[in-house]
Order: sequence, then C-alpha cells, then structure tokens
Amino acid sequence: MHLPGRKQLFCLLWTIILLSHWVHGQHCIWYGECGNSTKIPEKKLNCNYTGPPIPLPDQEGQDLLKDLCPGLVYGDNRVCCDTQQLKTLKNNIQIPLQFLSRCPACFFNFMTLFCELTCSPRQSDFINSTDFSAFNKSTTNVDSVTYYISLAFANAMYNACSDVQAPSTNVKALSTLCGREASQCTPTNWIQYMFDINNGQVPFAINPNFTDVPIGGMTPMNNETFNCTQSLDDGSGPCSCQDCSAACGPTPVVPPVPPPWTILGLDAMTVIMWCSYIAFLMIFLGAVLGAWCYRRRMVTSEYGPILDSNQSHSINSDGDATCCETLGERFENCLRVLFSSWGSMCVRHPLTVILTSVVLVSICSAGLTYMRITTSPVELWSSPSSRARQEKDYFDQHFGPFFRTEQLIITTPVNASFIFSPTSGGPDIHFSSILNITLLHQVLDLQTEITNLTAEYKGETVTLKDICLSPLAPYNDNCTILSVLNYYQNSHEILDRKIADEFLVYFDYHTHFMYCVSSPTALDDTSPMHEACMGTFGGPVFPWLALGGYEGTAYNNATALVITFPVNNYLNDTEKLGKALAWEKVFIDFVKNYDNPNLTISFSAERSIEDEIDRESNSDVTTIVISYVIMFVYISLALGHINSFRTVLVDSKISLGIAGILIVLSSVACSLGIFSYIGIPLTLIVIEVIPFLVLAVGVDNIFIIVQTYQRDERMPEEELHQQIGRILGEVAPSMFLSSFSETVAFFLGALSSMPAVRTFSLFAGLAVFIDFLLQISCFVSLLGLDIKRQEANRPDILCCVKLSEGQQVKSEGCLFRFFKKIYAPFILKDWVRPLVVAVFVGMLSFSIAVVNKVEIGLDQKLSMPDDSYMLDYFGNLSEYLHTGAPVYFVVEDGHDYKTIEGQNAVCGGVGCNNNSLVQQIYTASLLTNYTKISNVPSSWLDDYFDWVKPQSSCCRYYNYTGAFCNASVVDKTCVHCRPMTTTGKQRPNGTEFMHFLPWFLSDIPNIKCGKGGHAAYSSAVDLIENNTDVGATYFMSYHSILKTSSDFIDALKMARELTDNITQAIGPQNKTYSVFPYSVFYVFYEQYLTIIYDTAFNLGVSLVAIFVVSTVLLGFELWSAVLVSFTIAMILVNMFGVMWLWDISLNAVSLVNLVMCCGISVEFCSHIVRAFSVSTKSSRVDRAEEALAHMGSSVFSGITLTKFGGILILALSKSQIFQIFYFRMYLSIVLLGAAHGLIFLPVLLSYAGKPQSKVFKTSRQKS
Repeated sequence: MHLPGRKQLFCLLWTIILLSHWVHGQHCIWYGECGNSTKIPEKKLNCNYTGPPIPLPDQEGQDLLKDLCPGLVYGDNRVCCDTQQLKTLKNNIQIPLQFLSRCPACFFNFMTLFCELTCSPRQSDFINSTDFSAFNKSTTNVDSVTYYISLAFANAMYNACSDVQAPSTNVKALSTLCGREASQCTPTNWIQYMFDINNGQVPFAINPNFTDVPIGGMTPMNNETFNCTQSLDDGSGPCSCQDCSAACGPTPVVPPVPPPWTILGLDAMTVIMWCSYIAFLMIFLGAVLGAWCYRRRMVTSEYGPILDSNQSHSINSDGDATCCETLGERFENCLRVLFSSWGSMCVRHPLTVILTSVVLVSICSAGLTYMRITTSPVELWSSPSSRARQEKDYFDQHFGPFFRTEQLIITTPVNASFIFSPTSGGPDIHFSSILNITLLHQVLDLQTEITNLTAEYKGETVTLKDICLSPLAPYNDNCTILSVLNYYQNSHEILDRKIADEFLVYFDYHTHFMYCVSSPTALDDTSPMHEACMGTFGGPVFPWLALGGYEGTAYNNATALVITFPVNNYLNDTEKLGKALAWEKVFIDFVKNYDNPNLTISFSAERSIEDEIDRESNSDVTTIVISYVIMFVYISLALGHINSFRTVLVDSKISLGIAGILIVLSSVACSLGIFSYIGIPLTLIVIEVIPFLVLAVGVDNIFIIVQTYQRDERMPEEELHQQIGRILGEVAPSMFLSSFSETVAFFLGALSSMPAVRTFSLFAGLAVFIDFLLQISCFVSLLGLDIKRQEANRPDILCCVKLSEGQQVKSEGCLFRFFKKIYAPFILKDWVRPLVVAVFVGMLSFSIAVVNKVEIGLDQKLSMPDDSYMLDYFGNLSEYLHTGAPVYFVVEDGHDYKTIEGQNAVCGGVGCNNNSLVQQIYTASLLTNYTKISNVPSSWLDDYFDWVKPQSSCCRYYNYTGAFCNASVVDKTCVHCRPMTTTGKQRPNGTEFMHFLPWFLSDIPNIKCGKGGHAAYSSAVDLIENNTDVGATYFMSYHSILKTSSDFIDALKMARELTDNITQAIGPQNKTYSVFPYSVFYVFYEQYLTIIYDTAFNLGVSLVAIFVVSTVLLGFELWSAVLVSFTIAMILVNMFGVMWLWDISLNAVSLVNLVMCCGISVEFCSHIVRAFSVSTKSSRVDRAEEALAHMGSSVFSGITLTKFGGILILALSKSQIFQIFYFRMYLSIVLLGAAHGLIFLPVLLSYAGKPQSKVFKTSRQKS
C-alpha cells in the first residue's frame, strides 16, 4: 500500500520538474515597445518582460505573424512580441526583402534569424538581456542583448544567400547587406554587421555569439534551414542558377583554344612554303640547266629562248592562224586606226578640243558646290545596311543614343603613399599616393571647376547641368559624376570630417572609402558619421568605374582616379547637340591648359577623336602639298628632252607638264563633282588617296605619249598631225588597256559593303577614266601646240619670243639609252634570269607563308597625330581601367512579357528557365576571359517582380485616388498593390503586369525601397500602345577591359554568338523578333568580322576584271592576260608580306590601298606586256628586251620616279596613320610594282611569253 503512494509522489515530483523546465523554455525577454533609442531617436526600444509568451491580441498581428514568421504560427499564436513589434520588423526587413526574396531559401533562413530574435516563444533559451534603462516607474527598456546563434545555422544562411544577385547594380546582394564587398563577406561578419548598433538601423546593441554547443545554460538557436537548391514547404521552388551556384550544375568550361597548325613543331605554312620553294628551285634550275645543255649542243644564240617560237616545233611557225589570232589582229588594227584618226583630229583642231574639254570639265566640277564631306566615323566605316548599323539605329530609336562621355584619368608623380591603421582592429591598410587627402582635395577642386564651366552657343550660356545625364530628374537634377569624390558628396567638408579624440582617429575619409568601395549602394556607412556612399545624383559609384591601377579588389592600392561625366546625346536635335559640342570644346580647352604639378591628367571628350582627326588632316596639308609640289616639279622638268644646252629653253616642256598635271587634277575634280551632283558624300580617304592614284596613272600615260614622240622620226611627206596620230595609234591601245582595266576593277570594287572602300572605288574608277579621255584629247591637242612651238624655235613658257633658227638634232635620252644598252640586256642574260626568278619566287613564298599572320584591326592610337593628347589617354585607358564598355542585350519588340512562359524565357529568378536570357548572360559572365562579358546583367524584369511583391513596401497606391504612392510617403490611405494571398504573392501577369509596370519605371529608389526602377530602367523599357504593352527592352552588362583590336573583335563576335543562342532559346516558333547585343564600338569593329572575305572579294573581283579587259584589249591573247594578272597577284601577295614585316594591319584603310595597288600595278605591267605582244622580234628574249627598253624607261621615269619623290615626303608627316598606311604602303606599292614590272615581268615573258602569231607579225611588218 505504501509503495504505490511513493510511486505516485515520485511521478508528481517529476511532472513538476518537467513543467518548470517547460515554463522556463516558454519565457520571454521582452514584449512590446517602450522608449526611444538614444542611438536612433526615431526608433523604439523593446520593453523588458520575463513572463510567458502572450497570444497576439488582434487579427492584424496574426496576419503579420503568418506572413513574416510562419514557423511561429501555432495554436493561439503565443509569442514574445506584439503587433507593433511585428510592424517594426516588417519595416526593418524591407531592403533585405527586396534583395533576398528572389531566392526563397535564402530569405526563409534570413527571416528565421530575425523572427526567432523578435518573437520566439522560447527567447530565453538563446537570448540573454544584458543592459537595461528606465522607461517609467514600472517598466524598463532592453538596451543590449546577447544572441546565441549556432555556427551551423549561420553558415547555412550565408551559403544560401552568398550568390544572390542585385540585378539593378550588377553586383551580389551581400555587397549591399554585408557592409563590405561580397567576396569579403563571411557568415559571422554578415550577422555582426546586421546587428551592429553603428549601422544606422539597429536601435539597441545585439551581440551575436556563435557556438554549436550550449554555453552558460544558453542553447544556441539552430532552427531548420534550407539550402538554395531546395523547395520550401509553402511550395516555393529552389533558387535560380544565377542566385545559387549549386543549382547550376557543372561549372561551364572554356572551349580549348585550337592549337597552332605546326609541322615538326614549326609553323605549318612556313614549312610548306619552304618545301615548295626548294622543290620549285630544284625543278626550275634543272629545267634551265637542261635547256642550257640543249642550246650548247644546238649552238644556239646566247639570247635564244628555251623554246624558240620560230623553231620548227612551234605550233605557230606554219599553218593557218587561229581564229583568236585573226580576231585579235583585226581588233588591234581597229584600235590603231581609231586612235590614229582621233589623234590627228585633236592636233588639227586644238582650240576646239581644248575649249570643249574646259567647258565639260567646268560643268562637271561645278558639282563641287554640292560637295559634302563625311567626317562621322560611323558613316565612314559602317554601311547603313550592315547589321551593326541597323542594330545601332534600332537602339537609338527605341532607347535614345548612347550617352556622350567626358572622362579624366588622373595619376600623380608625387610619392605620398601611406599606411592606415584601423582603430577597430584588423591589419594595416596601404593607401596609394593618389588617395592622399591633400591630393583628393586638389582633384575635388578640379572636378568642381569642370562642373562650373560655361560655354556660349548661339548667344546662350550652356552649363554642365544643361546637358548632363541626371537619372532622377526632375526630382533630383544633380549631374551624374562617376568619381570617388562622390563618396564624399563632392564636398570638402565631408571629405575632412572625422571622429577622433586627442589620441586616436576612429572614423574619417579612410574608413568611409573602405566601406563605400565594398558597398557603393549604401545610404549609410554605419559609422557615427552616417555618411552615404551613393552619389549626389542618386546612384552608386562602382569602384571599378572610378578607380584604376589596382589588383583584384584592392581598391586602396589604386594608382589612378577616373572621373567620368556622362552627357546626354541627341539623335536628331541639332540644337541640343550643338550645346553639348560647345561645352565639350570648353572642357577640352580647360583641361589642356590646366596645370597642377601634383596631378598628371589624361582626358577625352566625345568630340575628341573627330577633332583630332580634323586637326591631323589640317596639319598634314603642308606635308601633302610639299609632296605634290615635288612630283609636279619633277614632271615638269622630266618631260623635256634637252638635246643641247643652247636649246634648253626650247626643248623644255614645263608648260606641257603643268598642263598634264592640270588635266590630272581636272579629272579628279570632275569625278568629285559628278558624284556630288548625285549626292554621294566624300570621305577623307577619297580626298587623300585619289589624287595620288590618278596622278600615278595620268603621269605614266603622259610620259609614254611624250617620250614615244621624242624617240620617233617623222616620215617623209608626213605632217605633224599624222605623226602624232600614228604615235597615238601605237600607244593609246596600251593606255586604254591600263585605264579601262583599272576603271572596271574600281567600279566592281564598289560592290564592297564597306563604305570607305565603296566610295573610294566609285570616285577612283570615274576619275581614272575621265583622266584617260582628257589625255587622248586635250593633252594630245596641247602636245601638238607644244611641238609647233618647239619647231618654231620658241622657248617654253615665253612662247611669244622667237629665238634664232638653229638645226634641231634629235637624240635618245640618257634613261632610254641606259635601259636599251645596259639594263635590258643585263636583266635578260642567261645567268641573271634564273636568279631573278629564284628571288621573286622566294619573295612570293615568304609572303604566302605570312599572309595569315597579318594583324586585323586598326589601333585607335594610329588615327591620332603624334602630338595628340589622346595618345596619353588611350595609353592610360589600357593601363588603368578595369571595366570595358557597357553592352546592352536588346530584345526586339514582339516578346510577350505578360505571360508566365514569356517571363520565364527572360528572367533570372525563381522559376525562370535554365536557358533564359538573364541566365545565359550570367553563365557567360563566369567565363569572362572567353566571352568578354564581365558582369551579370541588370534585369528590370526581376527587379520588377521584387518591387511588386505584397510583402514589400515598394508598390502602393492611394486608396481613394488610385494614384501611385511612393514607399517614402507616410499615409494611412496608401495600400499595397497586391493582396497578401497566395495569388497575390505570385508574379503579376496579363493586364495586372502592365498596370503596375509604369509605376515601377517611374519610382525613385529610397531607403525604404531600393528597387525603384526610375534611375536604372526608365530608358530600358519601351512602353507602347498607351502603356498597355511592352515593346523593345534591354538588359545591360559590361564587357571586360578590351585593349587591342582583337579584343574588341572577339567581344563583338562572342556577344553575337551569345544572343543567337538566346534568340533560339526564348522565342516561340515563327517568331519575328530577335535578341541582339549593342555596344558603342560595334559599328566600328563589325567590318573586321568580314575583312578577310571583303579583301579576297575586292581583290579577286579586281583581278578578274583586269584579266577580262586585258584579254580583249591585248587582241584576245589569253595567255598574255594570264601573265598580267599573275604578276599583279604576285604584287598583291607580296604587299601582305610587307604588311607583316612592317606591322601594317589589315583594315578599311589598308584595303583601300590594296585596291589602289591593284590599279597602279596595271600601269607597271600592262604596258610592258603589250609592248612584248606587238614586238616583231624573233625570240621571246629579244621581244622582252625591246619591250623593256621602250616601255620600261617611260614607266620608270613616269610612275616610279614621280611617286618615289613624293612618297618620301610623307615620312615627315606628324600623322601616324599617314606614316604607316600611306608612306609605308605607298612606298611598298611603288617599289614592288617597279620591281615586278621592270625586273620580274620581262624575265617571265622571256620564259613563258606567248609566241608571236604569224598573222600579227605579218600585219606589223606590212604596216
């Protein structure tokens, strides 16, 4: 009987013990709110309370608990907080909610931390109140607590949130919420920062204690957590790949770089060409040696050919002539008769011909009054039909043109680096010289002076505020200035502000700098100074945009400050654009004249490149004029053939030379005038290159006509007009061959899609043909008059004076005698010819081996004069900047954002497709070195979803008017846009999506709602149909730093490849829209994606044209046309070898020169080949020798010597582009053309020239 009683007593005691423990577990440490915080007076302290949890008294509190802390909803909702505390909690978590709720697991863990702190019914298990203050006689405030948190929980919360992105700023959310760069954030310092009483948000001290084991009777809070790949109990899905790297699967791997093509470890092309060259030499020298032995046995002449066309084995030595030979002979006779008659007529009626020519030239040249010169780089390098140009136009029309940029890069020669020792602990921090406060004050003075600059435009005063980019206008009209001084609100006072005592400095510009570079979007640096990091314009200044010359994220080691003033650009508003240009000019003049020995400044304005190119063109005028004067003087003097000193004034042809030059210039003026009538604008390339080209062609023809006359003897009974007619009949077909070949080649070159090449080809083709027409008409008439003057013994220029009669003796010129007696026989000696072939084939082999090694692109430094301030800027741009140009991924009008499917195809948050637009760009940003994309994209769609959530305070409207209510407005009539229901928490779609979107795009970000889209996205979304639908939109990222042309080309190529994949992934079948990338430099570098094709096409078309015309005009001698085309092709290939040796890159400028080279090469080759074809000598060697002697001297004295003197002067140009692309390439063109035309081609003809046809030989002998 006693035992059961004892047992019952024991059970009762045990129950009491358990109940006491249960009561202890349900014990609160606070309840309700009492007094105001002394740290943040506008915030309340909690009331000290050690009783049991209390049920929430009203429905509002229960709804808030269910919304904020669903894990605490149980039974009658007994918790340690009242409704007001829940309201305070909701207000305090608005910024984290807007940034973290895009990853449900992250936000759930985050809310668990704060819900357990604020309302947990078992607070006393893990929270210990340590300090109190009196509120009233019966109540005290809780001033300080210790929060025991499991380290496992802290790690799990951090791991779930560490990858969450903040789309509007292209950075991770923890960069904003952790008080430091996300890469420096850890689980413990994140929680410590959030609970730090100095962060401006916490009204009382919360001291976190991290432990996984109980301490002093306290059990650390270790609630259930979710990792970012898990779905939540409420049905929320796992976080997206963009916000959770663990959800992404394997890390993308950069495709392997194709290894270089090698053979035995050597460059394959080099090995192949060496082997080919050696094989050729062995075969060729063997054939030459065999032929030499054969000739020795046959006792043939030293100058006999390898296969003499006159030997019995020649197919042309007997038998009937072929159809082509007969047709060619008749065509040749027709040309000879036609030009002879024409020449005779021009000499008989000189005044009529000259007057008619002057009238026609005047009419054509009058078109110059309509001349327009294109200086816009876009118009010059990008075709209106090109993809990049069309995409630029689309972007400009829908979003406005890309802003203009005025930028300073500031370094210092002063060695003022120092060590900063934080009083809060931690290692010493090295600060570079440029961050010395004295220098920062000087830089701020400079920045302030620039912002105060004024310009005059049409009588109006223009300030920076009139033209600058103000993203929050009209609410905030401060100009965007991307500068570290904006961390200090551009204020000397704030820069000097500090908190210190007589011993230590606790907070000053160092601590503020370190905080802001880690959290540039912060509105409070959490120090007692409570200074903002956001700029005065209402946006962040990212350190990678405002600092340069540092490694990794060591911004304190930056050696350069970068200050950028974005200025509005205008598409069709010339008035506003004029104001911007006027201010930029004042800006340039000011910085040029700014002098501070402590600061080294390189700078650029949007107009700088065009200004410097214009200045370069003007500065080179003198050089160009000197070059042409030298060529003119040479032409005027060299045309005359002085027979004796006594007749020097009579024999000189200065006036004829000047007339010839005027004809050349007239042809250029006619070409420019005719196309100006049509409305085709000129370019600087046309103005600089075409006179050179036409002078080369024209002078060559002038020398051929004049020197042929000087060597000719007038036949008995032959009058002057008949003699000149006969001479023109001999040489005009050759002139027609070269000029018409060049004209057709140039006109076909106009098929190019590159504006610079197309315009040059059009103007050049017409100028060359007009020059030919004027030469065979006007110049022939002038030549006849000059000969009459000479025969009348009248001096040149002073033709009114008649000298005493004297016997005129004709003699061969020195140059002609040299070619005839010495040069031609030497070049065509049996032992010289093989050497010539070996050397030239070796040059060809070398050039083929290196043709694929020629660099593509145009270094922008080369377009500047040697003394340009832009050269320093370009150098510093490559050395110091860490981020490239912005890149916009544009979704064309047509995508449906109102449907879930359309949203998932684009967005990057929960539920979005793994291959969505944002997700693919994010993946590309992980492979920066390969894709050239450096940042995750800013996504207006994801930020809009966060902004419109009912849990957020961002989207509200006035209950009575329905108008938008900003989060900063305190008004009870403002209600949430969407209900706190399951449906309300889902993404908006349909008409609801469009109803709130305009509010989002007009919302100004503030401390209660950082997701307002006005600053970041007001121009990113094109609303159409009265704001009832979304048209074109863009998602912005940044390219990595791009230094070389190949970097820019690769960036464009990879961006297009990426958007092609996105287009394929996001759109429905039969879509009519696409996604494309746009960056400001794309229109300039697109040409390089197809430059190889364009080069091959233009040069190939030119060679085909030359081949076809040569075939016809050489009397249908197909083989001769092949030799001409082959020699010109050799010259072009050798030009690539020179380009590689001389570091000349392939671009539009060099392509124009190559097309011109093709034309000039015709002059070097066609005359020699035609002279060979019409020669009546018996053997190939003799015919080649005759052709070289007669035409070679004219080609050498005409085009070669004329150009050589003028080109040498170009080396003195201040312009790098002139030195490289004109001096080097022109010199190479002339030297290679002369070498091939005067050395290689005669040797090639002596070996492989077409044998003289019997019918043609007979015809020539009869004539």
